[in-house]
Amino acid sequence: GIEYIDSYFFNKAEYVRFNSTVGRYVGYTEHGLKNAEAWNSDAGILGQEQAQLESYCKPNADIDYSAILDKT
Repeated sequence: GIEYIDSYFFNKAEYVRFNSTVGRYVGYTEHGLKNAEAWNSDAGILGQEQAQLESYCKPNADIDYSAILDKT
C-alpha cells in the first residue's frame, strides 16, 4: 500500500503531520497538538488530505514504479 505523509515544519522542527494510514493529524509540539486537534475536527480538511492520496500519490506511484521496473 501507499502511505501519504504531509509534514509541517517550523525552524527545521516538525510540529504536526498528517498520516494517511492513521487518517488524521498528529502533533509533536504544543502548537502542533493544537493544530492537530483543530484540523482533526474538520472533516473538510481531513478529506482534502485523503484526496491527495487518491488524486496525486497513487497515479504518480504507478508511473514511478513503472519507470523503476523499466530500468531493471
